[in-house]
Amino acid sequence: MAKLKLDLHDIFDKGDLLEQALNRVIREAVEKRVELVEIIPGKGSGQLKKRVLRFLARPDIKALYHRLEKDSKNFGRVFVHFRH
Repeated sequence: MAKLKLDLHDIFDKGDLLEQALNRVIREAVEKRVELVEIIPGKGSGQLKKRVLRFLARPDIKALYHRLEKDSKNFGRVFVHFRH
């Protein structure tokens, strides 16, 4: 199964770059027909994960993927599943 991974540790405090990185990985998954994107906002205070989830809940983004999965074993990880 093809998978993309986006680690947000380096850009967690750079709002514009954060949005660009999220957009890029979602679009790349669609273009390359990747089935799974792993996004790592990290554990921290949970604010970054909330931003990621808000981004993924936008109607224009939500229309691109099949389902979202919060990792039950690792709070600092989110999986985005695609069906092509």
